[in-house]
Amino acid sequence: MNVQAALRNCPLFAGLDDAQIEQIAAIGRTRRAERGELLFADGDPADGFYVVLSGRVKVYKLSADGKERILHIVPPGQNFADAAIFGSGEFPACAEPTESSLLLFLPKAEFLDLLRSQPQMAINMIAGLSRFLRQFATQIEELTFKDVPARLARALLELCPRGSDRVTLAISKGQLASNLGTVSETLSRTFRKLSEEGVIAVQGKTITLLDPARLEELAAAQREG
Repeated sequence: MNVQAALRNCPLFAGLDDAQIEQIAAIGRTRRAERGELLFADGDPADGFYVVLSGRVKVYKLSADGKERILHIVPPGQNFADAAIFGSGEFPACAEPTESSLLLFLPKAEFLDLLRSQPQMAINMIAGLSRFLRQFATQIEELTFKDVPARLARALLELCPRGSDRVTLAISKGQLASNLGTVSETLSRTFRKLSEEGVIAVQGKTITLLDPARLEELAAAQREG
């Protein structure tokens, strides 16, 4: 994915025209980052933000005892850490690639100067940030009102490429468990139960969706009690 295509794919830049996309691309710097390389830590100065051109990046928090809680996995064509440059000036979480990744870094000073000079661009950015906040609200709703089978079903449906019935996980099942707000043992039991019921078939990191309709039913189910 080239820089302009990646920017056009970002919700944050969805309302920009071609000329504005070119201006954003002009201030960016590409960076290759390897799996496990720390891009920034919780509390580091927010000197800019990123767009994923290829690969994937996990954004996560660490508890006091060092336990990792994944907030989201960022795929190609998506941005992350942008909210930090408008807020306290510090990154509120940690980020590192889950595989070798090519990133576009957009420096804070140049980016904010561009917004000051073009108010309409800034308005379009705000609309993009609002969509991102709605995604977080949906995530909180899932964790509050959905049980683990419902959360897993929704995740598998969202991860499955259009026109395919297979999902290849880009992260470990332990990381997926963290992302779904559960623990590895509970996730393993849920995978096993869905496999026994003939809803999915699991082979390593590849999951085949045998009964997508049943997954849709599970994803829509509310937590009992």
